[in-house]
Amino acid sequence: MRGNAPVTLAVVIGAHGITGEVRLKVFTDDLARYKSFNGGALTLKSLRDGTNCAIARFTEIGDRNAAEALRGTELTVPRSSLPPLGEGEYYHTDLLGLRVVTPAGELVGRVVTIENFGAGDVIEVERPDGARFMVPMRVEAVPEWDGVRLILNPDFGAP
Repeated sequence: MRGNAPVTLAVVIGAHGITGEVRLKVFTDDLARYKSFNGGALTLKSLRDGTNCAIARFTEIGDRNAAEALRGTELTVPRSSLPPLGEGEYYHTDLLGLRVVTPAGELVGRVVTIENFGAGDVIEVERPDGARFMVPMRVEAVPEWDGVRLILNPDFGAP
């Protein structure tokens, strides 16, 4: 776990209408459970589904100009406000930046990206020389991880 660092749950992708609503790209299953973002700077007033996005209204945003000014703004909450995890579960934010090592402890690289193309999470590892490769985030490939390092099965890209 990465302490209480801010975790991005959504990003504003543009304004919606003229009354201050914004379009969001959402990275969580339940954004509505959170009411305060960015250290209290934004308070969620309403949230609904839109076409390929979510539509949100914030108490502090009253018109289209203010909504447009938010474009690109990440909506963050403290890590401690996320629900507890079950056995074998993880938040992407907890894996990003982790050292990737072999079972013998040899450095392979760092986790730089996590994708999901529909069949489960895939981590992208960057080697010290800058080369990158992808590995499924499954027990066969990644038998163990914690807040410091991720162990990679040598059959999946370790030297």
